[in-house]
Amino acid sequence: MKFEDYSYTLSDLSDRSKKIIKPIEDLSEKIKVLKTILGIIDLTTLSGNDTNEKVKNLCKQAIDFENSEIGTPKNAAVCVYPVFAGIVSNTLRGTGINTACVAGAFPSGQSPLEIRKLEVKYAIENGADEIDMVISRGKMIEGNIDYVYREVREIKETCRDKHLKVILETGELEKVDLIRKASEISILAGGDFLKTSTGKVSPAATPEAFLIMLDTIKEYFEKTGKKIGIKPAGGISTPDDAIAYYQLTKAVLGDQWLNKDLFRIGASRLATNIYNEIIELTTV
Repeated sequence: MKFEDYSYTLSDLSDRSKKIIKPIEDLSEKIKVLKTILGIIDLTTLSGNDTNEKVKNLCKQAIDFENSEIGTPKNAAVCVYPVFAGIVSNTLRGTGINTACVAGAFPSGQSPLEIRKLEVKYAIENGADEIDMVISRGKMIEGNIDYVYREVREIKETCRDKHLKVILETGELEKVDLIRKASEISILAGGDFLKTSTGKVSPAATPEAFLIMLDTIKEYFEKTGKKIGIKPAGGISTPDDAIAYYQLTKAVLGDQWLNKDLFRIGASRLATNIYNEIIELTTV
């Protein structure tokens, strides 16, 4: 399919986001939204000093957010480097929480495609349910969109039935037309999700870039009936940050996207902050 010309400027997108993002005044509605957000978080650790013990503790944390007394859910997934896929998969077995792995020369994407595909294969063979790949931003900036299409397509083929989240690293693409084109290519090449950022580059997720991605997903859905997921990630640490991306998703794509099958937020500190806020609000 062919996407329509995209005429929004960054200023337009900023104005749109400001009209959509508003404080939630109703207490019960805010608690409901925060519980939804807690259940769509990919609890993440992607540090050079990650250890087996640290990763196991993160898995236990993702499980322990479920609290029947206050009605909070578990997280959607735990996201780690491929070397920890087996530990996460084993620890989470039977919990309903997915094992997600960044793979394919994360975060730079600057490795030969065949080597990147081997890393994806390794992650899946060791229990990954989901793969978060990065596109080659240098190729995208050079205008080599055929290469970007091919890398997404071939990594998706390597994933087979596993979900593929395609990280655009919008902070490096910067321009509206590049973010839009990268979104289009990633969808057409078979990506199941679009993801803003690795969290390793500043700026990471921004409302403006996120709107471009949402608009692209909406147009694709209206023309094909196929739903593509969305994941903001990077720098989202407060409940208000998360609520902003929830509101943007709801405004553009509607309530049908507000579940863990189509909407994730990548974060580390956010889950604890959300959980604590729910406890505070329910005891007011």
